[in-house]
Amino acid sequence: MHRRHNIGALLVGLIVTTVSLAQEWPQWRGPDRTGVSADKNLLDQWPAGGPPLLWTAEKAGQGFSSVSIHDGRMYTMGNRGNNEFIIAYDVSNGKQLWAKRIAKAYKNRYGDGPRCTPTVDGDRVYALGANGDLWCLDAKSGKKKWRNNILKRFGGKNIRWGISESPLIDGERLIVACGGKNGGVVALNKETGKLIWRCKEVPDDPGYASALVRDVGGVRQIIHFVAGGALGIRAADGKLLWRYDNVANRIANCTTPVYQDGYLFLTAGYDSGAALLKLTSNGDTTDAEEVYFTRNMINHHGGVILVDGYVYGFSSNTLMCLDFKTGKRMWRDRSVGKGSLTCADGKLICVSEGGTIGLAEATPEQYREISRFDWEPRQKNFWAHPVVAGGRLFLRNGDQIRCYDLRASGSEQG
Repeated sequence: MHRRHNIGALLVGLIVTTVSLAQEWPQWRGPDRTGVSADKNLLDQWPAGGPPLLWTAEKAGQGFSSVSIHDGRMYTMGNRGNNEFIIAYDVSNGKQLWAKRIAKAYKNRYGDGPRCTPTVDGDRVYALGANGDLWCLDAKSGKKKWRNNILKRFGGKNIRWGISESPLIDGERLIVACGGKNGGVVALNKETGKLIWRCKEVPDDPGYASALVRDVGGVRQIIHFVAGGALGIRAADGKLLWRYDNVANRIANCTTPVYQDGYLFLTAGYDSGAALLKLTSNGDTTDAEEVYFTRNMINHHGGVILVDGYVYGFSSNTLMCLDFKTGKRMWRDRSVGKGSLTCADGKLICVSEGGTIGLAEATPEQYREISRFDWEPRQKNFWAHPVVAGGRLFLRNGDQIRCYDLRASGSEQG
């Protein structure tokens, strides 16, 4: 009886954990920054006009921030008038819960507003403005815990299209790229904002990508893609372990790297390409060996995802599928046109810059589109990445966020 009870409790725990993960998207590209949702039992295809629209949130402001989902709340950033805000909404109905002004509005002729997606960790939310203003707020109330400007504090300078990184939390550490001649990547205490370490061997300006944290051969590493190249930094003390510059374009490295089982995939736009590195750690050192370099993937800022051994992403204007380990192109298709993507329940959700949203199979065999619909009225610069959490699809374009119901009939999640 005790054994049966223990097994039953274990199964219930696993089910609860899976459902909880499916309902949470607490940071850029999800819980582990892969861009792949844990959701299951979603619609196999969409109605002609798209999935049912549950609600629309207004006044998100100008900007390209995506959304993070945690504990029944949705967080994003945007310019309202002449000010930059962090904003929280009720995820059940899209009603604003609070809005916190953090800085003057960021202006840029290619698009105004913040680029960062807030990071939620426990009862706190962290966000980085396009001018370098880093804030820690109480997640429920929006009250300030601490703040500083990373560019002013560490002697960095803003980049051409504005600071775009989403802060990474690793244990007690908050990781950001600050630039500055004394070291371009720092770890701050997430509770106080005080400096823990600064990687002095990295003099680079910030890039436009956000960092990962991974255990590589027993060595916990911050993996980042800054202005001059990709880096591995020991999380414990900020020591530079390896560096790889061949895939960097020195204009705008935007794509978050993809890591699995000792292999790291990197890609950048502006006629650069992609590379796979094999990372091997041995005590205090890590070797980064180039497995291949390819021009089969030249990803601008729409991101790439890894599903069952294959990489999917837009190479310039065309959706590509590559073999992760070899770089071989499996197929290419115009799909919805250049954009961003995520994966949920074995399917790709692709969002074009012009506002066409497509559903396709995540398979290396060929491109198989299932459904598509358009965001009406059509808008340009649809650059915020899509999010799937709790059986819902969250899309943000400028001042508006829409929430669609992806749950199949009878699904319990969300």
